[in-house]
This record gives sequence, structure tokens and C-alpha cells, in this order.
Amino acid sequence: MNRLLQRQIRKHLLEKGVELDEQLQVFLDAVSSSYTNYQEQLTMVQRAMSLSSDELFEANKKLQKETSQQKNIIESLTQTIAALYKYNNQLETPKKDSINLDALELARVIDNQTREIIATNKHRDELLAQLEKQNEELNDYAHIVSHDLKSPLNNINALTNFIIEDDRLSEESIENLDLILEHVEHMHNLIQGILEYSAIDKAVDDKHAIDLNRLVTDLLATMHTPKHIEISVLKHLPKVYGNSFRFQQLFQNLIQNAINYNDKAQGVVRVTFEERDECYEFSIADNGRGIDPAYHDKIFQVFQTLEQDAKHKGIGLSIVLKIIKFYGGKIWLSSKPKEGTTFYFTLPKH
Repeated sequence: MNRLLQRQIRKHLLEKGVELDEQLQVFLDAVSSSYTNYQEQLTMVQRAMSLSSDELFEANKKLQKETSQQKNIIESLTQTIAALYKYNNQLETPKKDSINLDALELARVIDNQTREIIATNKHRDELLAQLEKQNEELNDYAHIVSHDLKSPLNNINALTNFIIEDDRLSEESIENLDLILEHVEHMHNLIQGILEYSAIDKAVDDKHAIDLNRLVTDLLATMHTPKHIEISVLKHLPKVYGNSFRFQQLFQNLIQNAINYNDKAQGVVRVTFEERDECYEFSIADNGRGIDPAYHDKIFQVFQTLEQDAKHKGIGLSIVLKIIKFYGGKIWLSSKPKEGTTFYFTLPKH
């Protein structure tokens, strides 16, 4: 309380004969406290009234910006909830206006969805672990079965050749035994093809830089090429990243396919490529018998061949397709019956 006012009150009370006891002092203290609060509130009002219009404008602008951000966040969360509803219920996405959730409700829904996602991911990881285990078991099973099948085939082959050496056999009997050997070879090729097909996506993906020019050159040096077939690489092939075993299987099967189905007196196989923006586009062309358009999709299926021949496994192009898909590429062909076929495929640069 103002000291001058306090002295005047005391003086006035003494003139009136009022004694300053303890209760009166409490009253005076209350008056003093009220006066102090009044002074503080008056100071705050004066300060608020002293704010300039620019300060008020900036404060209002900041408040509007914060409000807009909060509104955008709520709208974004609402759209997310709508998408989650669609994913969970497999229904059409509800309209935004039909989902009217406040912040607390959004937080509750998001918490529930987060728990469901965590549970789903956990279940997915368990399924992937089971699938990986099953794949390993299937891979082991394939090798065991192939070994068990190859053993009797080898025995049949050995016994048949032993019987053929008998001079007492008629020409017809020898022809029948040769037919048995042909089917044994066909069965052996099928088993080997299955093993090669199952091993494509199980090879270690070390992603080294592979010089395809050297790889194809070494491959052609080891492949059996008939004298009437001429194979040439028209360009210096690029380097790609991946597994050399897969790329060797890729080019070997396509080149071997061009050789097997070439019926010309002078066969020609041409290997080249073109550089695209994000990939290399390779082509392997031949002047063989060609492929009817009706079979362009069928030939990539397992065990599908254009003719019944023990030398053809019917898996080569299936392996090619599996390798190209593994690396995210594409394969297609153009062909004219009796004129030749060109297989095109892409491989990523990186």
C-alpha cells in the first residue's frame, strides 16, 4: 500500500479513537494486498494496450499458420485412416467427409493400427522364416530325388550298352535298345534341367562386375558348335553386375537354342546389344526354322518344346526367363517361320 495513504489512514483512525490492534492490522494488510493486485492488473492492461498493431498482426498471422498446420495434419491423418480402413476391410475408400475424428480419436485409431501392423509384420516374418525353411527342404529333396533317379538310369544305360554288344542280337532288337538309350538320355536331361532350374535363384548373389564379352568368349570356346553354324559377337559386350553363373546359363541356353533349332545348311547366330537409358538391350538372332507366333508364350513354360527330341530338355528358355526376372529385366522375341528368330532381353546397368 502507498505509504502516504497508510499514514493518513492511521492518523484518521487515531483521531477517531480507534486503537490499532491485531485484527485491525489484518484488515489493513488485506487492503494493502488488494491494492497491490489492482496495481499489477492495471500494469498488465496498460502493457496489453501498448502493443502496436504490427505486433498484433504478426501474432495473429503466426496463430493462423499454426492453426493451418494443425488442420493439415488432421486432414493427412484422416486420409491415412481412410486408407487403412480400405486395406483392412477390402472395401472402397470411405470419403473424407465421412470420417470425422478429433485429435484424440485419431491418436487412438493410429495406436490401434500401429499395433495391428506390428502384429502383421511379426506374422509375416514368421511365414517368411517357414517359407525359407521349406525352400531349403525342397532344394535338398530335389537333389536327393535326382540322385535316386539318376542311379537306376545309369544302371539301365550300362546294361543296355552291354546287351547291344552281344553279336547275337537282331537288327530290330538293336534298334529297340537304341530307343531305350534315347529315352534314358531324355530322362537324364530332364532331371538335370530340373536341378539347374531350381538352382537359379539359390546361387549367391554377390553382384560382381561381370565382363560379358569375356564370359561369352569363354563360353563359345567350351560349347560344341557344329561346323555349319557360325556364331559371331557383333559388338564388344558391356559389363553388368550380378552372378557369373546366372549370366553363363542365360547366354548358353539362348545360344544353344539357336543352334538346336537351326535347319539351314549354313547356320548363323549373331549376338549384339544396344545401350538404353537405364539398361542394356541384348539380342541373339539366328536364321533357323523360326517360331510360330502361337508358341511365343508357350516356349517359356517348363518342359515345353517345339518337337519331341531327347536332346531337348524343354527347360532352357524357362531358366532364361527366371534369370531375367531375377534381375528385373524383360524378354521377348520376333520370329518368322522358316526365316529365323531373334530373342531380345534387357539387363539393368547397375
